[in-house]
Amino acid sequence: MLKLLDGYILKKFLGTFVFTLLVITTIAVVIDTSEKADDFVKSGLSATQLITHYYIGFIGFIMSMIFPLMVFIAVIYFTSKMAGRSEFIAILAGGVRYNRMLRPYLIGSVFLAVILWLASQYWVPRANEIRTDFQAVYVDRNSSYNPDVNRTTNYYLRVDPTTFVGLRYYDTANKSASNLFLQKIKDNKVYYNLRAEIVRWDPAKKNWKLLNVVEHKFDGLKETVKKMDSMQINLNVQPRELRRDDYLKDKLTTKELKQFIHMEEVRGSEGLNTFKVELFHRDATPFSVIILALIGAIVSSRKVRGGSGLHLAFGIVTAALFVVMDKFSVTFSTKGDFPPILAAWLPNIIFSIVAFVLYIRTPK
Repeated sequence: MLKLLDGYILKKFLGTFVFTLLVITTIAVVIDTSEKADDFVKSGLSATQLITHYYIGFIGFIMSMIFPLMVFIAVIYFTSKMAGRSEFIAILAGGVRYNRMLRPYLIGSVFLAVILWLASQYWVPRANEIRTDFQAVYVDRNSSYNPDVNRTTNYYLRVDPTTFVGLRYYDTANKSASNLFLQKIKDNKVYYNLRAEIVRWDPAKKNWKLLNVVEHKFDGLKETVKKMDSMQINLNVQPRELRRDDYLKDKLTTKELKQFIHMEEVRGSEGLNTFKVELFHRDATPFSVIILALIGAIVSSRKVRGGSGLHLAFGIVTAALFVVMDKFSVTFSTKGDFPPILAAWLPNIIFSIVAFVLYIRTPK
């Protein structure tokens, strides 16, 4: 059961965290607004439209990004204030064990970690979808992110272990191509070949419509040819997969991200470490909330000369090291052969060791 001590610390914990998160988010919104002021004016959108088409997504994105660090800073801030008033000395002198004193920190951090984990699975990707769609149309209009810039591009992909598809001159706006070829291979031999002059995405049936189709079937030396004016086919490829989108990993929900990775692996695609790191990050980041909260509590509960200032300085340096370590591990994974799951969890592993060492060395 929660005691008076638990309620007292939890109230300070959650209250300080919410205040810190809102303040930093507000500052981020103000800075972002000043940077994108020209883009907002050029977009011609009203204030209400800017809120619904951009800032709802941006606020969700920025909150999720700074969430663990704000937990850490909040814990250090209110704990160092309590230590400065000798509250922890009184608590321990009253017969409360050190481990018992840490319990409300663990409860609060687990509660916040669960909230972040749930948000990371669905809500944050949906917020990113709102933010990045606006970014693509109104900010990156002259870059490769812009979906309004139509390109004629050739695509060659593997849609399943035996099927290979090629699209020529694919138009991302009309979701159509002027040529398609499809081959199925077994034992290094082509046993099925299909060609179509036009291929177009059918939004009603959620598959592809082919026009002027020629189908070839091979059985040894025997060949069967069939011509059709049109046919529907499922290529296991969505139109959004035929357009470069560097924001894609951020916009997919966890379920969609797992499906995307699975389909790309079936197709034999390379360069999936970026998506795998993002997938593992969605579990690792909430866990970092617990680790950072415990480190903050262990360090800041000691009354030291310098008080809150020294503790906050330690917190800022530690947070910077955590972010740098996370960025380095992600870079090594996406640009090299570092395992994605290790890249996502390495900062947590190292800081868990740091937390354990600090706990052992702390006077109790």
